[in-house]
Amino acid sequence: MIEKKIFLSERDIPKQWYNLGADLPTPVLPPLGPDGNPITPDMLGAVFPMNLIEQEMSAERWIDIPEEILEILYRWRPAPLRRAVYLEKYLGTPAKIYYKDESVSPAGSHKTNTAVAQAWYNKQFGTKKLTTETGAGQWGSALSFACNLIGLECKVYMVRVSFDQKPLRKAMMATWGGKCIASPSDETKIGRKILKEMPDTPGSLGIAISEAIEEAVSDQTGNTKYSLGSVLNHVMLHQTIIGLEAKKQLEIAGEKKVDVVIGCAGGGSNFAGLSFPFVNDKINGAKIEIIPVEPSACPKMTKGLFSYDFGDCAGMTPLLAMYSLGHGFIPPPIHAGGLRYHGMAPLVSQAILEGLMKPRAYDQVKCYESAIIWAKTEGTICAPETSHAIACTIDEAIKAKEEGKEKTILFNYSGHGLMDLLGYEKFLAGELQSYSLSDEDLKESIEKIKDLPKAEERRTGKW
Repeated sequence: MIEKKIFLSERDIPKQWYNLGADLPTPVLPPLGPDGNPITPDMLGAVFPMNLIEQEMSAERWIDIPEEILEILYRWRPAPLRRAVYLEKYLGTPAKIYYKDESVSPAGSHKTNTAVAQAWYNKQFGTKKLTTETGAGQWGSALSFACNLIGLECKVYMVRVSFDQKPLRKAMMATWGGKCIASPSDETKIGRKILKEMPDTPGSLGIAISEAIEEAVSDQTGNTKYSLGSVLNHVMLHQTIIGLEAKKQLEIAGEKKVDVVIGCAGGGSNFAGLSFPFVNDKINGAKIEIIPVEPSACPKMTKGLFSYDFGDCAGMTPLLAMYSLGHGFIPPPIHAGGLRYHGMAPLVSQAILEGLMKPRAYDQVKCYESAIIWAKTEGTICAPETSHAIACTIDEAIKAKEEGKEKTILFNYSGHGLMDLLGYEKFLAGELQSYSLSDEDLKESIEKIKDLPKAEERRTGKW
């Protein structure tokens, strides 16, 4: 009988996070301040606690996970690795499809891994309140959960279109004590400015980030800090527990190698969490195809510019070297709200530039079609974001069938879709539109960041 679930003992949970920044052949370019010079740790102190700033700038390959954080993670970790045998049979593929099931966390997604870590480090530093943004609500739910356990106040600015599309996410946050408001809001200067200029805007993650940062830095007591759910190095770091567990589980399953690693990518955290340990293998000679998948409505990796850009629409963050559509980009209101961010994590961006990863873009209609296939074979209802990884996985499994090759495919099942059923309802009723960013809109958006500092495209040419 084929084993469909591979578990790790709690005593086998990874005790360290993996920092890809220590091994990239061409290091990530440094973040820049308003004057165009590299930022110092002190310059981030108004936004983040120093213990997380140290992780953000660390060049260490392995960073110990505090026992107190592990004790909280034990609520659902190690997460199971599953084999999608029913999808394999449906597709008639010789490929073996494995997926890391991050939907088992209390908040229903991978986001809880870093939420717990960030809340704990903030508590140690003396922070009393965290502000943040959220797209689909996965991150806001996760941080509300973590803050409740650890004893912090939590305020979440949720992108307006998702605030309206996903009302039950707000209820999840409230259950854990988080306060959720629609962004742009009238509670910040940047929110009021945008509402005056664009009263009907669907909002964006860039706007919500600006609001959350503004509130944090406006607290003169220093008791409020900002927490980001993706993009930054320390967030990628905390998520690598996913891939580290998966490697151990694949060994238990008898797999000697993986041929393809796939994850959806908005800011990059769930994809990085699964893929970075395998990127290290690729750097050291393994032949692995690593694919981050984005929506065609927000194609920063496949069509964007590698440039220095702000992480938020108001330009309050440092300038990051990343693939970007421009910090003023307002994406169409697709249901994969977590993938509507204008930029990609610097570590992921540099790995793409180096050739270690090859991104793809998929339309939301194709992704929902794939999600329905998944639901009718494997049985679970995935998050709209996760459907992008499933669509790519199906394509790769069909490709293996056409080539007659036995491949091992691994993807990240980043979250369930039980709070996202409105999107399924609209798809099944034939009401969802296909979205692809037009060349004209792309050019207009990119044009606005061309005067920012140039980011040197450094690569070894090895991959």
